[in-house]
Amino acid sequence: MEKPSVFKETYQNYLDQIGKIDLDSRAEKLGGRIIKDEMILSFFGQPYRISSRGIIDPSGKQPPMGISVVLCKYLLLCPAILSLDKEWVSYRDFKNSAPLVHSFVNHTERPIARNFSNRLEDLAAACEKLGGKDPDLALNYQLIMKLYPLPKVPVLLLFDDIDEEFPAQCKVLFERRAEQYLDPECLAIMGTLLNNFLKKLN
Repeated sequence: MEKPSVFKETYQNYLDQIGKIDLDSRAEKLGGRIIKDEMILSFFGQPYRISSRGIIDPSGKQPPMGISVVLCKYLLLCPAILSLDKEWVSYRDFKNSAPLVHSFVNHTERPIARNFSNRLEDLAAACEKLGGKDPDLALNYQLIMKLYPLPKVPVLLLFDDIDEEFPAQCKVLFERRAEQYLDPECLAIMGTLLNNFLKKLN
């Protein structure tokens, strides 16, 4: 029972911090919009309402811990100066990500490759349901999808299906500037959620 109580305390701490910031000044920077005293943010294509009172998902409930943490940190870490560095990089390229690289591979890239092995069309369809689009990049992969978990933190999903020589392979890339919006732990959580959402949609 310790973990739920620890999360509840952490969540309340985040909400207290949110209550001390000017949501209006951050809305444009984060790609959100303000309705009364709440910021509306899109997370994997679904609107979430955020205020010092809590986070509400599209069904009117508090979202799971992972989503709540990512949304709170996205709001609280909003950079004062917005970076224009949109170079695509792997998770391991972020500062302080080393302790979580193995976890990111095991909870994001490998499961997606395993779940959609020999199911390329199913993966494309699941990505499209999450708002993914082909970014028309000159990369040598069978499937390339750009998704927007958060308005300012897109991800690039690269996938090669199984063949006679190699198993299916998946890579998930972020823009370099993503680390200005989220810490490595939250980026890892977002990768896990991407895998979970794709799995539910196929």
